[in-house]
Amino acid sequence: MEGAMEESSYQIDLGNLMAYDPNHHFQSIPSSREELEKKCLEKGTELVQAIANSVFSLPSTEDRDGPLVKLPPPNTKLPREKHLPRPKPPTKWELFAKAKGIQNKKKDKRKWDEQTHTWKRTHGYDRVNDDKDIPILDAKATDEVGEDPFAKRKTEKKERVKKQEKNRLQNLKQAAKVGALPSHVQLAATSLPITGMQNEARKKASKQELESVAGLASTATASGGKFDKKVPGEKPPKHDGKFRTFFAVAEGKGMGSQEKQQTDKVLNQVLSKSSHEILDVNKAVTMYNVKSEKQRHREKRSGGGKSDKFKPKNKSFKKSSKKPFNKE
Repeated sequence: MEGAMEESSYQIDLGNLMAYDPNHHFQSIPSSREELEKKCLEKGTELVQAIANSVFSLPSTEDRDGPLVKLPPPNTKLPREKHLPRPKPPTKWELFAKAKGIQNKKKDKRKWDEQTHTWKRTHGYDRVNDDKDIPILDAKATDEVGEDPFAKRKTEKKERVKKQEKNRLQNLKQAAKVGALPSHVQLAATSLPITGMQNEARKKASKQELESVAGLASTATASGGKFDKKVPGEKPPKHDGKFRTFFAVAEGKGMGSQEKQQTDKVLNQVLSKSSHEILDVNKAVTMYNVKSEKQRHREKRSGGGKSDKFKPKNKSFKKSSKKPFNKE
């Protein structure tokens, strides 16, 4: 009974699937954050259960996926995350059409092409009256002798496209001043947020950043910038790391002797630390025994230590080249 009374006091908006308890208050202030989260979770569970009970009380229609319910229109006005889009400023053509009273007429997307006798698109790829489908052009009185009409049409088309692109960029500049750029242009411009307002201007590079970039650029050559032409007022590049030192190849009193001393020192350290690993006595003895055993077997096979009379005589199975003697 108490649960039904509590549900009746809830303000439920089924259009937005929201529920709110205006009379809720904590009986005692939670002592810790864990206790606060636990109480909020319990209250949230009650509100969700109240929403579910209200949804199941609505009239439903049966479907193969289950019962379907049509939610009523929402009665709570939720605020927008973003502000209302600003109206775009009119373009030059829109201003001209408004001054002259020109109204846009809806044009057909397809037209009949007399060249191919088929329906084609008005604009775009494979459009009607395409220049590629016209094999013959009528000569005009203004045409110059020896001028290629097909090349002239192609040049005129390029100029028209160039002019349209110039007008488009001019319209975008006007829209950027008002702060009403299209969304696809805002996404392409990394410095502009989606709202169309340039709130954060680009940071101006500091003196230290410019000096570090200039130093990296000056030392990016093979010689480390040693033979490059210096700009007036340019400071020598800073080298924070340690320079590597290499020993001389030829032996002498200077760096060559130091290299020998360093090599001897490293070898002595390695030998002193892992001398037991360099010579394995057990392994050496085993190898010697195996080698001796193989030598003994080899001597036995070759018959070493026996007299020649015990050796088997090898009979030759080769035929004799002499002819047999026949007695008559």
